[in-house]
Amino acid sequence: MAHNFKPVEESSIIKFNDQDFNSLRDQCLRKHQLFKDDTFPATASSIGQKLLQEKNLYRLEWKRPQDLPAGRPHFILEGVSRFDINQGGAGDCWFLAALGSLTQNPASLQKIMPVQSFSHQYAGIFCFRFWQCGYWVEVVVDDRLPVVDDVCIFVKPRQGNQEFWPCLLEKAYAKLRGSYSHLHYGYLPDALVDLTGGVVTTVNMYSSPSDLMMAVKMAAKAGSLITCATPNVPTGKAEQMENGLVSQHAYTVTGAEQIQYRRSGEEIIRLWNPWGHTEWRGRWRDGSQEWQETLDPRKSQLYENKQDGEFWMSCQDFKEKFSCLYICNRFPIALDQGNTFHDTWSQTTFKNQVIQGNAAGEPQRQKHYFFSVQEAMGGNNVVVSLTISTQSLRAEDSQFPLQFQVFKVRQPASFQKFRERLPPAFFSPFRIAAQGIVCETKCNFTKAFQLSPGDYAVVLSTHHKQVEFLLRIFQKTPNSDRHLTGNFSFTSLKESLPEDISPRVIFHRYVQQGSEMDATDLQSFLNQELLEGPTGDVFSSDECRSIVALMDLKVNGRLDEEEFGRLWMRLVHYQHVFQKLQKGSGVLLSLDLWKAMESTDFLVGISVDEELLYRMSLRYSDSSGRVSFPSLVCFLMRLETMAKIFRNLSKDGKRLCLTEMEWMNLVMYN
Repeated sequence: MAHNFKPVEESSIIKFNDQDFNSLRDQCLRKHQLFKDDTFPATASSIGQKLLQEKNLYRLEWKRPQDLPAGRPHFILEGVSRFDINQGGAGDCWFLAALGSLTQNPASLQKIMPVQSFSHQYAGIFCFRFWQCGYWVEVVVDDRLPVVDDVCIFVKPRQGNQEFWPCLLEKAYAKLRGSYSHLHYGYLPDALVDLTGGVVTTVNMYSSPSDLMMAVKMAAKAGSLITCATPNVPTGKAEQMENGLVSQHAYTVTGAEQIQYRRSGEEIIRLWNPWGHTEWRGRWRDGSQEWQETLDPRKSQLYENKQDGEFWMSCQDFKEKFSCLYICNRFPIALDQGNTFHDTWSQTTFKNQVIQGNAAGEPQRQKHYFFSVQEAMGGNNVVVSLTISTQSLRAEDSQFPLQFQVFKVRQPASFQKFRERLPPAFFSPFRIAAQGIVCETKCNFTKAFQLSPGDYAVVLSTHHKQVEFLLRIFQKTPNSDRHLTGNFSFTSLKESLPEDISPRVIFHRYVQQGSEMDATDLQSFLNQELLEGPTGDVFSSDECRSIVALMDLKVNGRLDEEEFGRLWMRLVHYQHVFQKLQKGSGVLLSLDLWKAMESTDFLVGISVDEELLYRMSLRYSDSSGRVSFPSLVCFLMRLETMAKIFRNLSKDGKRLCLTEMEWMNLVMYN
């Protein structure tokens, strides 16, 4: 199973509590001391009152693995495995089930868990990484673990296998969340996103067994994390049932197969219980009649009669006994059109967003985020994903703190006046019902839509005083050359044109022949002086020829020093407009073209109607509705030039009278 999650770049890592792992470890090594983490101390506060009272931990102690009697500790021994995880007294199966899925690819797990050791450079300090609202956060912990009678009270090493990576990783996640009590019951989507930075797709449990089987098999092939949960019960606690399953409990989905049985085939699915024991007692259980009777040649590869928490069950039983199935990948998984896993998606990200409510609990302000759908497609083609900062959550919260709706926008310049509300089916329910069971989430919510071409707005509000969040809008793209693991790469715009050098010096620096600049010279100037970063949306040769034609007053296909000076003034202004409009979101959308017009001094007195604005958005944006800086330059310059030509040629300011050849000369060159 190959997981398609991006590697963690060191430059993008945030140090939790400003604690730097390397500095703290080196300091401890120099002093010959073992690290003690004052920000997550070995005291009751790190456990939390909820667990202290519920588990009656009056004999609690904190000990390092090397001080426990079971033998020499290891961080990792003979590789990582879901069977290394053995859930303890905290109800964090939602986190451990997600972690169990991630362990099926050690290389992916390594991104959140760097190589560490209890021998080489050991200083009692370890570090782990979690994804939080668009950033990777590195959390350091000491290795003092809470124990009772020398047994870990939370995740514990497997018997006879002193591997402590699960115990320490759980402690780091507890520190990130505030305490072990904050891990006591949670939501699978939140853990899946925190471990990967991916987006979660909820699978419809009403689908037929064959469709469900195909979804699981293709999700595994696509490198997704797959987890599921049993329904809640009135007691509100995880309890073993007569059939061997645990109520209100999370499991890892580890496989799905069609197996030969009684002259036909049967769909079976494999699950793993983070408890490390307690398995299904129904059909296809370990030691069942079904396994004894099957003549499938793969039996020895698929089936092992072990009490390790992993078991098979029929797909039909799975549908009846489980309430939720979650698939997590870096990009959305479209399950509405024949289980399509090979779609490509663009992604627009809005980080560090804050929305205000008020103390009375009434929504105070709305925030709008615009996007455009360029082409009609079968099935869901837009996915809206929201991630809430944990600092914005309150312990008493029982529901997702944001509300959002999607509107189709007819005229962006007056959004509040012109908007077409979508049918109720497009509204987010904020609770995902599956077989009558409610599966909630507090930090992450994802909703898929099937939208026709047009301009749209995601409108957010909250009843909280303040919520910090990340918004991601994924759009299915028709381009076959974009890969599932890739993002759109936009060349970035430099902060400003060189201010210490005059336009005249720049002009002569790039003029190769004679005293005038042609399109090739202009292309070199624009791409070298205005843009930086990887080659992406640069000024093309065709765009540069268009710019020359628009600024060429002598109609000779070149720019002289005076014409270049006029172009320079516009470029400086366009650069300011572009940076102003993309500030905060990092992108410029086609819906922002009207704002660009209003912000451009050279377009004062020039107006367009809604129909022309829509056509220009199609002309100057890409398939995901983004407008690059080169496209914005061509748009603003062409609009100014065409408006001025009309005014110069019109006698009454309302109409033109041109011969066919005059018309052809005008439109074919300019």
